[in-house]
Amino acid sequence: MKVSQHIAISVFSVAVFFALWQLAATRQWVDPLLLPSLTDIGLTAQELLADGYRQVPLWQHVAVSLARALSAFAVAIVLGIPLGLLMGLSPGLSAVLNPFVQFLRPLPKIALIPLAVVWLGIGEASKFFLIFIATFLSVVVGASAAVERIGRARIRVAQTLGATKGQIFLRVVLPDALPDLFTTVRLSIGIGWTSLIAAEMVAASSGLGWMVINASSYLRTDIVMLGILLLGGTGYLLDLLLLGLQRMFVPWAGKE
Repeated sequence: MKVSQHIAISVFSVAVFFALWQLAATRQWVDPLLLPSLTDIGLTAQELLADGYRQVPLWQHVAVSLARALSAFAVAIVLGIPLGLLMGLSPGLSAVLNPFVQFLRPLPKIALIPLAVVWLGIGEASKFFLIFIATFLSVVVGASAAVERIGRARIRVAQTLGATKGQIFLRVVLPDALPDLFTTVRLSIGIGWTSLIAAEMVAASSGLGWMVINASSYLRTDIVMLGILLLGGTGYLLDLLLLGLQRMFVPWAGKE
C-alpha cells in the first residue's frame, strides 16, 4: 500500500469516528453527561483558552505536562540505552540486574506513589521519578533484547577479520540494533506518557493529567474529554516525531 493511500484511509477512518461521535451526542443516543458532543468540547476549549482552568492557562497545562514528561524521557533514554546494551552484551551483568528489572517493570506505577512521596516529597522530583521509572525500565529491557537478537555469526566474522571490541560495537552491533532501539524508545515513551496521570496525582496544581482528574471530580465530562484528546494527540505527535527521526537516522530499517 502506498503512503498516500495509507494516510487517506487513516484520515477517513478518523473523520468517520468523529462524525459518529457528533451524531450520537447530538441525537442524544448517549447521555450528554457521559459523552459530550464535539461542538461542546470545542466551546469548552475556547473557554479554557480564554480563561484557563483553575486560574492556569490551557497552554500552560500542556507545557507543564510536556516539560515533566520530556525531561524524564531524556534521562531515561540516556541512562537506559547504555545499560540495556551492556546487559545484552554481558550475560553476567544481565544475570545480576535482570531479576530487579523484571520485578519492577510490571508493577503498576500508581502503586509507587506512596513511596515516591515518602522518598522525594510532593514536589516535582516525585513526579519526575514516576515517569522516569516507567520509561527507564522499558528502555533497558528493549535495548537488551535488541542486542541479544543480533546474529552471533556476524560478530564472529568481525572478530575473525581482526576487528576490535570497539569496532565490533560501532560497525556491527550498533547499526544492527538501532532500528530496534528506536522501536524500543517509541514504545517506552508511550508507556511513560501513560504514567503522566499517576505522576500528576501527587499534589499537582497544573498539567493535563491533573486537569482531567480534577475536572472528573466535578463531573465536567467536557473538560475530561478535552484533556483526553489533548493527551492522546500530544502522545501521537511525539510518536510521529520519533518515527521521522528513525527514518532520518536509520534509513536501512526494514531493509535487507
